[in-house]
Amino acid sequence: MQKLEIVNKADIDTTLPLISIIGRPNVGKSTLFNRLIGKRRAITDPTPGVTRDPIPETWLLGNNRVTLVDSGGVKLDQEGLDGPVTEKSLSLLSQSDVIIFVMDCMEVTPEDQMLLKELRPYTDKVVLAVNKIDDVTREDLIWNYYNYGYQRVVGISAAHGLGIEELEDTLLGLLDLERQEEEPEEAETIKIAILGKPNTGKSTLTNLLTGRDISIVSSIAGTTRDVMRGTFTYKGTDYTVLDTAGIRRKSKVEEDVEYYSVNRAIKTIDDSDVVLLMIDVTEGLAEQDKKIAQLIVRRGKGVVLVLNKIDALKGIGNELEAIKDRVRFLFPILNFAPLVPISALEGDEIGKLLDTVWAVWRQLNKRIDTNVLNDCIRRWGEEYEPPRGASGHYKILYGTQVSVTPVRFLLFVNRIKDFPESYLSYVKNLMRKELGFSSIPIEISLRERRRNPSLYEKGPKKEEVEISKVIKESRKKTTLAKGIAKKPGGKARLGKERERAEKIVRNQKQKRRG
Repeated sequence: MQKLEIVNKADIDTTLPLISIIGRPNVGKSTLFNRLIGKRRAITDPTPGVTRDPIPETWLLGNNRVTLVDSGGVKLDQEGLDGPVTEKSLSLLSQSDVIIFVMDCMEVTPEDQMLLKELRPYTDKVVLAVNKIDDVTREDLIWNYYNYGYQRVVGISAAHGLGIEELEDTLLGLLDLERQEEEPEEAETIKIAILGKPNTGKSTLTNLLTGRDISIVSSIAGTTRDVMRGTFTYKGTDYTVLDTAGIRRKSKVEEDVEYYSVNRAIKTIDDSDVVLLMIDVTEGLAEQDKKIAQLIVRRGKGVVLVLNKIDALKGIGNELEAIKDRVRFLFPILNFAPLVPISALEGDEIGKLLDTVWAVWRQLNKRIDTNVLNDCIRRWGEEYEPPRGASGHYKILYGTQVSVTPVRFLLFVNRIKDFPESYLSYVKNLMRKELGFSSIPIEISLRERRRNPSLYEKGPKKEEVEISKVIKESRKKTTLAKGIAKKPGGKARLGKERERAEKIVRNQKQKRRG
């Protein structure tokens, strides 16, 4: 088994100040989290307990880079996943440099009381954020919360943004930071999105790569709801891994929360560089896997087909090869994509998987010089001439690479109408084979080269120009109704107008001759 050389494994950037948002369910933690980072990263819904895993995000607090973590709601009655959610949330208390304890200005519950007790050892680093101060009539309610002994109490409305600036100033003072004028540069990292059906091992792989239990692992389908982020370094390269909710067929998506989870997972494709499409070898493929594949290719992202749970195979001869063949047969749209069998549970072949991800990322960022590309286009055309159409041979005149990540080429042709798809496939296959894009999707757009009309067409006759000028001048003096040509007698009126203009032009010519 290949030795796994992952270092600096962490679910959060431990070199940055860590700020955690703690509170009971449905108190507004995720709304505050989204408000502070300036985007809808965490799912917000009236359903209690929507957030399950801690969600870390790099946040610019006064242009100082910090890590902000949204945690799952802490509950007293711990049924099902409530126990692991509460345990993970409370584990953040000792790690955090600052704790934002969110309470509701309208009520204090037994769960709030339990949290007050848990937070007592950390009083010096707690900011009590009294939420839902949505109008001035509730401002006096803040004073009741000073009774709990915290030095820093801030009234806020996470939904409406009230009190947020005061909260930020309080956090800056507690961390001994000052507001900076310029934003720091963002470090380069390879972003990996892990997608697939529920229970294919996405969270298990995420936890293995990051070295932390950043995603709750459970046999309950749909455990992961938000997009979970973790970071790690492998062979000197920094990676960010995005663990997503399992994507099910729409007919099975009944809860509003799961609907948002699936949409967030699909959006993660846009945020990633390389997608790991997880396939459970014990269950095989589903129609939904094909739809995910189409989304990935359409967005021009790198993709690696990951055959997980090879440790569960029965050991029959050529069993794995038969599974690979079937995947290739059912995924013709991903015939270019590397296929890597792994066991996320046992840690088998993870090094090979990461080496493959890095190779795919390199291809996504490769740029071909225009001269090299056009030399290849010329040679490919000599080796296999494009088909002939009714007006002669189709030709690719020249081309250029217009972008990386995704890789796109623009080819200029003599005629774009009915340009043969078979020849474009021929060119695309050669681009993959000879230009080093063997493992990624590439897009080819066509544009018809148009010559300057002045070089090969005669312009309008001088007499036509003069007639048009006379008509234009006459219309300034008489109003011609819009759409006159479509009205009864309109065409005749336009014809008379032109006859008059032609007569004026002839008279002008005669005067010039005389």
